[in-house]
Amino acid sequence: MSDNPFSDPNTPIDPQDRLKRLTFRAWRRGFKEADLIMGRFADSRLHDLSPEEVDEFERLLDAPDTEVYAWICGTIDTPPNYDGPVLDALKAFDFEALADQGDGPSS
Repeated sequence: MSDNPFSDPNTPIDPQDRLKRLTFRAWRRGFKEADLIMGRFADSRLHDLSPEEVDEFERLLDAPDTEVYAWICGTIDTPPNYDGPVLDALKAFDFEALADQGDGPSS
């Protein structure tokens, strides 16, 4: 920690650590159906996303889980600020194909 009271206490996070944190959050949404979709997506696809797409995934994790789940299922319209390629990928993601991996994080 710096002795300078005006220094930024938030040091940049290592990209791999960020992906681990996002995967952890994806599996612990608090809503089992959202956990399964978001968690399995994070396990299988998060490392392949561009930095901008990782930012989009994180924005989706910050949104209320019931809304994200409804956007993925198509039961309510997605607000324009959340509509993007990652949500499209989540909508097309076959999370049931990974059912043999269980109902929790892979690592």
